[in-house]
Parts: sequence; C-alpha cells; structure tokens
Amino acid sequence: MAYTLSVLDLSPVSGTNTQAQAVRESLEVAKAAERLGYHRFWVAEHHNIGGLGSPAPEVLIAAASQITSTIRLGSGGVMLVNYSPLKVAEVFMELEALAPGRIDLGVGRALGTDPRTGAALRSSGSEAFPQYFALLSAWLLDAADVEPITDAHPAREIHANPKGPSHPDLFLLCTSVESATFAGQVGVGMVFAEFIARTDGGPAVAAYKQAFEPSAFRQTPWAGVATVALAAESAAEAERLAAPMRAGNLATLDGERRRFTSIPEAQAFLAERAGDPRLAGVLARGIVGDAATVRARLDDKARTTGADEVFVMAVGPDLQSRIRSLELIRPR
Repeated sequence: MAYTLSVLDLSPVSGTNTQAQAVRESLEVAKAAERLGYHRFWVAEHHNIGGLGSPAPEVLIAAASQITSTIRLGSGGVMLVNYSPLKVAEVFMELEALAPGRIDLGVGRALGTDPRTGAALRSSGSEAFPQYFALLSAWLLDAADVEPITDAHPAREIHANPKGPSHPDLFLLCTSVESATFAGQVGVGMVFAEFIARTDGGPAVAAYKQAFEPSAFRQTPWAGVATVALAAESAAEAERLAAPMRAGNLATLDGERRRFTSIPEAQAFLAERAGDPRLAGVLARGIVGDAATVRARLDDKARTTGADEVFVMAVGPDLQSRIRSLELIRPR
C-alpha cells in the first residue's frame, strides 16, 4: 500500500555530547529530513531524562521553521496536561503564523516524565486530558474563524492569539487502543507510538478508524505509527551502531537510566547479559539492518498496520549515523 514517510526526533544525547548539543543536532536532522523528501519532522517533549535533550518542542519547531521551507513541522508531542490549554493554543497559533500551513500539533495524555517531575511542572494529571483537549480544540478553531466561540461556551470572550487565517493540524499521540479510539471519536489524526507501547500498532489503527467521526479538523481518518529504524551500509554495521540504543533499553528494564557513550562499552554490556531472557525483546524493538531490509520492513509495517504514514525515529550513536540512516531509507 502507498504510505507517507516522516521523521520523529527525540534530541538524543549521543556519545560524550551535552544536552545542548543534542538540541542543535536536532536542527541538523530537520534540515536533512527536508532535503531527503520526508513529509514531516516532529520533535518530542521529555523532562528530567538525561539522555534526551528537548523539554520544549515548540522552541525547536520555531527554530526549524526558520531553516526549512517545505517540510511540515510538529510536536510528537506536547504533553497537554502539563500546561494551560490556552497557552498551548497561543504558542501553536504563533508557530502557524511563522510557517503557515506547515505546523502540526501532536498532543499526548501522559506527563512525559516521572510523577515527582510532573508535580514540579504543576501537571494536572492525565485525568484532566479530555477537558483540556476540548478547550484546546475550541481555541484553535476559534482563532482561525472556523468555529467561533459562542456566548454559551465556557471560554466565551477568551480568544487565542494570534488569529489565523489557518490553524495547526491536530493529532493525538497514542499508546493504547483506548487512546486511539478517543482520537477517532474527536475526529483528529492519530499516531501510535510503537516504541513506547512495545506492541504492534495494527489494533490501535483499526480501533481509531472504526471510531472515527468527521470533525472540523478532518473529514476522513488518518493514522500513523512511529517506530525505531536504523539502516547502515550493511546489516553487520547496523547491528554495531544499534548497540548503545539496545544497551540503554536493557538497562532501563532494570530501572537504571544509563547512557552508553561508546559502542564498545555498549557491546560489552550486552555481552555480559547475553543470557538475559529480556534481551530478545530488546533486540526486537525497532527495525535494524541494511537499507533494503529496513525499507522492506517499513513497507510491511504500513501494510500490516493499515497506517497512512510511518514515522521513523532517527537513532544511531552519533549525528552522522542518524542522518545516513535517513538517507538510506529516504522516501521513494
């Protein structure tokens, strides 16, 4: 089946780099993604995680909007319950003003961090998400004069600035069938994060499409899946480059957020735990191999899940390997 290919970037801290360097590297990935013909470039939100550099996707989107001209830019995603829905609407309407017709607002129900850090962010908790989502949707549509807020609305006389004429496209980031069903019911796009859920996105895509109701945001369903993909010149080289990612994932299962700064260090860690029964699951997370293998598996993922778009998370132990991977599996 035909599908669109896009990029999700988490601003990973590679090698001995700093988090600040990771943020700057994400902008290089954005430029490469546009040059290579990817449809979208999305960035994520994480807090208090040493191995990831960006807690503020809106800042990266603003910067990327000034160094790109055609690729769509978005959040994958803003953790809505951490913020005022009015503020999120205003931030993304301002981004839309900077790059009209190129901005995507992907929102998530989780905190993007641990509970203590969520408390420091003054998060309202995931139970507030439906109300926050309804307010956010209303302010975006009002700001673009698509559905003006009426005197009967709880937000009457409150408007998100700057006004349109266009608004960002709205998406829900999902890790369960339940959240995918909600995305369908409210009539927005849906992206299932396979790399977080650690399961195939097919059931969520099916539930979303079955539940879909047309809305002011879209008349027909649109579903994406996001997965880890790493391609190299050969399968052996791809396996070598994947070692730091896999070692970090295995350490996380032990409750240890550990960053492996070199490939040999990661390889040694994996060798020490060769008998760990969880290692097979770690190795199965993501698509790793030569270009032909990775492209074929991405094609198969789109076909088996029914996704309209596949987001590849650009992984690799350094910026060069991440960009080279994107080059090898570029859209055809």
